[in-house]
Amino acid sequence: MLTQEKILDALKDVKEPFVNKSIVEIDGIREINIKENLVSLKVAITQVGTQEQMMMQQQLVNAVKGAGAESVGLRFEQMTDEEVAKHGGQAPGSQPKSLLDEGVKTTFIAVTSGKGGVGKSTVSVNLATSLARLGKKVGIIDADIYGFSVPDMMGIEEKPKVQGERIFPVERFGVQVISMGFFVQDNSPIIWRGPMLGKMLNNFFTQVEWDEDLDYLILDLPPGTGDVALDVHQMLPSSKEIIVTTPHPTAAFVAARAGVMALKTDHEILGVVENMAYFKSQLTGEKEFVFGQGGGERLAKELKTDILAQIPLGQPEIDEEDFAPSIYAPEHSIGEIYMKMAQKVIDKIDK
Repeated sequence: MLTQEKILDALKDVKEPFVNKSIVEIDGIREINIKENLVSLKVAITQVGTQEQMMMQQQLVNAVKGAGAESVGLRFEQMTDEEVAKHGGQAPGSQPKSLLDEGVKTTFIAVTSGKGGVGKSTVSVNLATSLARLGKKVGIIDADIYGFSVPDMMGIEEKPKVQGERIFPVERFGVQVISMGFFVQDNSPIIWRGPMLGKMLNNFFTQVEWDEDLDYLILDLPPGTGDVALDVHQMLPSSKEIIVTTPHPTAAFVAARAGVMALKTDHEILGVVENMAYFKSQLTGEKEFVFGQGGGERLAKELKTDILAQIPLGQPEIDEEDFAPSIYAPEHSIGEIYMKMAQKVIDKIDK
């Protein structure tokens, strides 16, 4: 039978990440409620809304389930400054240099769309890798918090290293990568509301040990104009934007909203990418316009910008030894389009 004593005993080996002491020892377990085999905990930690909290969250769940619980609910709260000092912690201050600091020369490039399913993340990861192939120092934030996919698309299996309050991005194809997917176990859904998501996004900018001389940071935004996209727009002092659409009129119509949002937040639109623009037969070489024509052109005209690329339907060649299911090789016909697009982006920004 589950008891509070049994649960506390199971949790004594879980350490609070910032003071490196048992969460039980520092009286971090504020409430334990048991209803049959369902357990809910209220937990106080020194810093909420961090990557370390995400990792600790899974440790707490595993420990309580190991004690016999079928389901575990968690609520977190911030310890007071007095409690933090008592346990040997300190207020945030020794954090890595933030990309949001004044004087940082990194160019932010947000990739967005009006709706899902248009290949926005595919464009993001291939733009990032193409820029890196052109000799640029590139990072990418998978800011699509609910629909994170960048690690999988780039074939990343390792996790970032965490040292104290600093987190080091994973590097793949010369691109530094950070994603909510690194901090979620077993592809679990994210059920947080806007404010907590905003904190996590802020941490991606302020607590990640990015290269100081990063040329470009690609932001793979969620589709539409919801909380996360708005947080990013308001968080960044300035950003370039790339709008992704398909040729279909509805996709282009909805994508226009994302473009208008960028303009209203004083961000510069670099251009439009028309993805799935056509299918080119390998047998005949003929183009079939599966999703119609003209959507990208109409969107670019409405936003008073250019088309950066029209990318056909296709699939990268899969290398089982160097698996990355969405990354095109530079010599692939679609990879060549991405390389030309990356050079256009560089030229536009340099102007």
